[in-house]
Amino acid sequence: MSIIEPSLENVDNLISCRFCEAPLTQTFVNLGMSPLCQTQIPPERLNHYEPYYPLHAYVCNQCFLVQIDEYVAPDQIFSDQYPYFSSYSDSWVEHARRYCEHMQVDHGISDKSFVVELASNDGYLLQHFAKAGVPVLGIEPTANTAAAAREKGIDTEVAFFGVATAERLRARNGGADLIIGNNVLAHVPDIRDFVDGMKRLLADGGIITMEFPHLLNLIDKNQFDTIYHEHFSYLSLIAVQKIFAHFELTIFDVAEIPTHGGSLRIYACHENDQARPVRPRVDALIQREIDFGLASPAIYQAFAERVYGTKRDILSFLIKAKTAGKSIAGYGAPGKGNTLLNFCGIGTDFLDYTVDRSPHKYGTWTPGSRIPIYHPDHINKTRPDYLFVLPWNLINEIREQTGYIKAWGGKWVTPIPSLKVHD
Repeated sequence: MSIIEPSLENVDNLISCRFCEAPLTQTFVNLGMSPLCQTQIPPERLNHYEPYYPLHAYVCNQCFLVQIDEYVAPDQIFSDQYPYFSSYSDSWVEHARRYCEHMQVDHGISDKSFVVELASNDGYLLQHFAKAGVPVLGIEPTANTAAAAREKGIDTEVAFFGVATAERLRARNGGADLIIGNNVLAHVPDIRDFVDGMKRLLADGGIITMEFPHLLNLIDKNQFDTIYHEHFSYLSLIAVQKIFAHFELTIFDVAEIPTHGGSLRIYACHENDQARPVRPRVDALIQREIDFGLASPAIYQAFAERVYGTKRDILSFLIKAKTAGKSIAGYGAPGKGNTLLNFCGIGTDFLDYTVDRSPHKYGTWTPGSRIPIYHPDHINKTRPDYLFVLPWNLINEIREQTGYIKAWGGKWVTPIPSLKVHD
């Protein structure tokens, strides 16, 4: 009797790059099995089965697009009861307000323009344009957040965006002078259909802006928890420039912004738009990515071991704190937090509970780890020794909101880029 050892070779070859279709054979990081990160568990489903899917990220050695496979269809992830509402982050709403002001002052968006936002959520951004009298339309696949946007007076259509939606909108409304997509480019499994759709919807002389977490920061700052099933792609300017150029769109400018631990905002136009020459900082950032190593395999190969070391450090801190009799509560229930909790195996054995400002999450439990989610007022009732901050990118905002924990000697803990205790 012979023993056949398992091989991943054939499994890997079944997966192709979602842009260039080259076979994906190089692992970026394997975070094991994980449930969908935005599926908070209601009380009636606590004793029910919960599906888990591989959270295995690959890098394409041809176009250097980092990606996970489409294990779950978008309509399963972005359901009619999607729990994430952008407006519950004050800093994010303010970021959107400043962006709208910038596009009016520096790029001529006015009441004569037509602005379309893709994945417009609850109207957190378009409300600022609407107040200025700019005609707007939101495209949002989740019905409950779209309903919240309509309550703000924002015209919103429930749909997934791609070529078919773009052609329908173009026929009905004409071309868009500005197409906005904040943290959506990474969320689409068919990135070719999505970018092609923007090309078709964009008016002559129009602008596309897209914001997305920068892959360079993900690697450099160890932001592995931003990998989850909602995020199909992890983007560098190198990869995005190739994708846009394939659809005759030119990235003419780029800005580095602090959101989500370090993001890029790209500005794109039709390839034949002579009024928008490519600015020097586009080539400068491409060169910086090349110098960092994003155009060669080595940087990707080294990432996984750093991630596994971080997991050991987080668990070591939690074990020591609990052994010393300290109480620990979580703060926030974001998608990235659920990746971290499940990858590290953190449940109520370490975190007594977590809190979140969104009322849509109160009285539910985190997926997989099954940690109860309460209103932030619960912190004052239990007075934990540590607040384990899951949306670590908002640590300054959260420290300001929860400064009262100092009264009993409470401290904040952030797990990324490496574990840090804040007095």
